[in-house]
Amino acid sequence: MRLITCVRTWLLCSLSCALSSGFHKYSCCCISMIHSGVVMLAVFLLLLASVASVPPPSRPTPRYCRRCCDHLDPPLSPAPQAAANHMPEIRTIINMTILKGDKGERGDRGTPGKAGVDGPLGLRGVTGPKGSKGDTGAPGDPCKIQQSSFSVGRRKALHSADHYQALIFDTVFVNPGEHFNMFKGKFYCFVPGVYFFNVNIHTWNFKETYLHLMHNERPQVILYTQPSDRSIMQSQSVMLSLELNDEVWVRLYKRQRDNAIYSDDVDVYITFNGHLVAPKV
Repeated sequence: MRLITCVRTWLLCSLSCALSSGFHKYSCCCISMIHSGVVMLAVFLLLLASVASVPPPSRPTPRYCRRCCDHLDPPLSPAPQAAANHMPEIRTIINMTILKGDKGERGDRGTPGKAGVDGPLGLRGVTGPKGSKGDTGAPGDPCKIQQSSFSVGRRKALHSADHYQALIFDTVFVNPGEHFNMFKGKFYCFVPGVYFFNVNIHTWNFKETYLHLMHNERPQVILYTQPSDRSIMQSQSVMLSLELNDEVWVRLYKRQRDNAIYSDDVDVYITFNGHLVAPKV
């Protein structure tokens, strides 16, 4: 538009100059100027026509993101051009409740799940009534009953010597099966298992008492008292696991001190006892 206005102004100025200065004098010059102006106007009109013929850049049709669960209605504020070109979409909605069929058969049982966490322990229930007494069992075989026990004593005092001494006993209280050898003063294991042993002695006043309970040749426990102006009763006990033919006995320590145990012919002050607690399985 600004170019057209400039051309028009230029033409008017040229005509006014020709009229004021004399038509004949400037006729040639004006004619050539008019000719040039007409040519420029024609070129401008052609350029304007070509520009007007170029279509405006097309805008892409707006697309709207829609999920399967969204409503079918279009957006509330679509673009004006998109609304003009948009064709309504027709979709058929079927009421599935009308087409509902009969109930099918029950499926197979699924795989059991993992066990849950144990719950808290419940309260103890009420004690039930006492049951009736059972029948008496058949008597067992006496030959298969495993038992072993002994109890022996000594009535004589004993002093230590230059060597170790096995305590020999002269009185038998219990010795079924002769498992305790009275001549050697040793118990021999005929039934392997766990045994309980006990030794009781009477100390000698002003003398030391020093004995060991032996398992084969190994000392297991000690029975010891220091010299004193009075004598006392002293005891030692132990449980041992024995194998077949193992030996258990009491050993008096050799003479490095004035070592002795007391007894007399009237009372029994010294005893050695043992019995099977549980046979080996």
